[in-house]
Amino acid sequence: MRDTLTGSRIRERRQIAGLRQAELARQVGISASYLNLIEHNRRRIGGKLLVDIAGALAVEPSVLTQGIEATLISALREAAADAVGQQAELDSLEEFAGRFPGWAGVLAQMHRRVVSLERTVETLSDRLTHDPHLAASMHEVLSTAAAIRSTAAILADTQEIEPEWQDRFHSNLHQDAERLAESSKSLVAYLDESDSAGDHRGVPLEDVEAFFDANGHHFPSIEESGGDAKLDLSELDSAAARSLAQDFLNVYAADVRAIPLDKLQTALAEAPLNPLQLASRFSVDLATVLRRLAALADGYLGRPTGLVVCDASGSILFSKSVPGFAMPRFGEACPLWPLFQALNRPLVPIHQRVVQLGRTAAVFDCYAYAWPQSALSYDQGPVYRSVMLVRSVEDVAQDEQAVARVGPSCRVCPHSDCRSRREPSILSEGF
Repeated sequence: MRDTLTGSRIRERRQIAGLRQAELARQVGISASYLNLIEHNRRRIGGKLLVDIAGALAVEPSVLTQGIEATLISALREAAADAVGQQAELDSLEEFAGRFPGWAGVLAQMHRRVVSLERTVETLSDRLTHDPHLAASMHEVLSTAAAIRSTAAILADTQEIEPEWQDRFHSNLHQDAERLAESSKSLVAYLDESDSAGDHRGVPLEDVEAFFDANGHHFPSIEESGGDAKLDLSELDSAAARSLAQDFLNVYAADVRAIPLDKLQTALAEAPLNPLQLASRFSVDLATVLRRLAALADGYLGRPTGLVVCDASGSILFSKSVPGFAMPRFGEACPLWPLFQALNRPLVPIHQRVVQLGRTAAVFDCYAYAWPQSALSYDQGPVYRSVMLVRSVEDVAQDEQAVARVGPSCRVCPHSDCRSRREPSILSEGF
């Protein structure tokens, strides 16, 4: 398709340059009728003639043969896919981009801006609903504004007020205004920090995940000591965050003792990645293997690798992000993830290739496993956990296993009825 549109690009570039057909034909030494056939894609062009025409139009020959860059074509396809109530002519996409590169760039830029604004609105909506710090700050701002309005209404509506009460109202109004200014500044500072900083903090779990992210989810001192080293957690702000981090590090150390790093590296060098075979080789459960693989240094497995751990209610307890696989910071994750499918079949290993839909669809291999933790007391059911290893797929062959379509969260999941697909029994039996 790209080659057949060379003539259209020549015509577009000629018109931009303000040249007539006859003038361009004379400059390159061909007849105007032959150039007309070329511009209507009825004659193929290459070699010296292509170079001469490109020189006359003051562009690189590749601009005429390759047209608009692939990234712009991809952006236009995304814009067409996201359009509501409109059906774009995709078979004419490259011709449109070749003939009107300026308008194509404008459309792609506008689409990127809409995508960015939609993500910002979604993030703020989820944050307002689930972020306790933001909710508290908004409550403070709104309650203070209501107090100021009430005091101002009294002063405006009451004709005669005793001087003593008037002074008191004025004092209250001044104090509330100062409090509103401070709370507004704090709110703006929090939003600015949350949007710009790489580590989103606020609640203890966010502090802990930021701590793990900063270390690449890999702790050499624990690896080298065989799981016996203790880390300094003083950089964590709260006692709750330090306690939570220590719990996760205890699990990390136990995994190191179960699967030492040197033996794991040897096993991975001897055979392709197969979590089930690794679990059998080291006589451990699959959850230990998945956590261990996610803790390897970045790049060791050849492709980015992430991890998600949840409880039986579907609440995310811990996550290691992987590029391209969106994990909601607040709100519910998509119940079609293999992570939640495993909860419906405890102790059954699940391997599913998924494509996470959205602005940029990407394919991932997901390994999931749900297991019961030790019983805490008699006559009480086990507490279930589920873990999922997420590994990006670079080359997707057509004849490979089926790919499941999932969304990053309930808000944008492509399946309108996906919320009902979590088995109620798993979510309501009090595991």
